[in-house]
Formats: sequence, C-alpha cells, structure tokens
Amino acid sequence: MRTRTLGAATIRRACLCLSVIVCGLALRKFGLGLGLPSVLVKYGGSMLWGTMVFFLMAIAAPGQSHRRLALISVLLAVCVELFRLVHTPWLDDFRLTTCGALLLGRVYSPWNMLAYGAGIVLGMLLDRLARSAFTRTRLSAQHLPHSAN
Repeated sequence: MRTRTLGAATIRRACLCLSVIVCGLALRKFGLGLGLPSVLVKYGGSMLWGTMVFFLMAIAAPGQSHRRLALISVLLAVCVELFRLVHTPWLDDFRLTTCGALLLGRVYSPWNMLAYGAGIVLGMLLDRLARSAFTRTRLSAQHLPHSAN
C-alpha cells in the first residue's frame, strides 16, 4: 500500500509541477500583453520557478517531509541565484538562450530569492491541498455503494 501511495503522490506532484511550468511560461509570454505590471510578471515568474523547484524536489525525494523539501528547495534556488554572479563567455552565451534564461536566469537579483521563497511556500500549500483533495476523493469513492451489474 505504501508504494501505491508514493506512486500516486508522484503523479499528483508531476501534474502540479507541469501546471506550474505552463502557468509560469504563460505569465512570462503573455503577462505584459495582458496589461499586467512588469513587476508582477517578473517576480510572479520567479515565484512560480520556486514552486516548480519545490515540486521537482518532492518528485525526486518523495518520502521527505515538507520542511526538508522546502529547505532543499531553498538551498537549490539560492545556489542558482548566486550562480548568476559567475560569468564566463560560454555561460553568458548559454544564458542568452531561452533555455538558459529559464533554467539559470540572466541577472542576479536578491529579490528573486524572496520570490523563490514565496513560491516554495506556495508549493507546500498546493501539495497539501492536492493531497487532502485526493484523500477525500479516494475516501468518498470507497464509501460509494457498488452497483450489481
């Protein structure tokens, strides 16, 4: 039964992670065109990036507590942000690509770390909400009378 629960949690987290990625990409691509303030587009995207990191860590280490996942996620996000202070020609060239900008970012900003932290907290909340919704759905399905066909 434990393996089945971990598998369901991993699938649930993968779906949430993909949803967050889609929302982040949509925010960055269409946010300004929709008239959203640039600060919301920039730091909202950073917040969603932090949420994505939380879910990736939760998928990679499914048995860990939310607190430990959050700590690992914060450490990873801060390292990525501080890595933006490192400049080499090949790394700067990679950062100019779409993939490089999405994975590593281009410019260091201490405010990003605050946005990542908020995103990680959001990830914890979404994970708890999704888990309780999944549990309620599973419990209510167990209590439904089975039809005799």
